[in-house]
Amino acid sequence: MARIRQAEYERLNSKYLREAEKLLAKKDYAQASEKLWGACAEIIKAVAAKRGLRLGTHKSLGEFIVKLQKERPEWGLIDAFSIANNLHMNFYEDWMPTEIVERNAQTIRDFVEKLKGLL
Repeated sequence: MARIRQAEYERLNSKYLREAEKLLAKKDYAQASEKLWGACAEIIKAVAAKRGLRLGTHKSLGEFIVKLQKERPEWGLIDAFSIANNLHMNFYEDWMPTEIVERNAQTIRDFVEKLKGLL
């Protein structure tokens, strides 16, 4: 069952990243922000599922990232997770300047690639 969940989380991660790219190209930064957050959340869930864990809340995602940060301190996972949370807030508030959303999108791409290495 954990492998099925992991595969589904990986599928959703890829889907949300593709959708984020399309939304960034359309300059729909609020919607892109939410897709980037979703991609972040799903890759975290995939890594957790591989380890036999199931995460279901923002708090559980954060706690798991703290654990991963201790394993890989050089990756800066907590900082990237904080950026993802800001993107999630931007979906609701639409306050983030274009340049910041675009820069943060790259941070999320890098974050996803790092975590894929744990799968």
